[in-house]
Amino acid sequence: MTKAAADQAKKSALEAQLDNIPLRIAATLNKDNSIHYGMGFDDIGSGDEKDFHFESNGVALVVAESSLDLLDGTTIDFVELEPKQFHFVFLNPNDPNYSPPTEE
Repeated sequence: MTKAAADQAKKSALEAQLDNIPLRIAATLNKDNSIHYGMGFDDIGSGDEKDFHFESNGVALVVAESSLDLLDGTTIDFVELEPKQFHFVFLNPNDPNYSPPTEE
């Protein structure tokens, strides 16, 4: 998780009064072999004992065992895709639709 993504996740957590709640990251494989991503604050509790726990730039992350291989090597960023339109993006070398970002 980049610093920009972590900063936005922390801001969102504060606004939703969910600070100190881990962010769950999920991935599933679609029929066309593309990857569908999801994320949200995991306020249900400690989660499954097979969950994997990480920390990135001060954000606690939780990933289910079923998503781990799909997310291996993924970077989550928060970028401006269009003027004043910011979004979380998943930069995942495991996704067949992924192409590395280029410097402009």
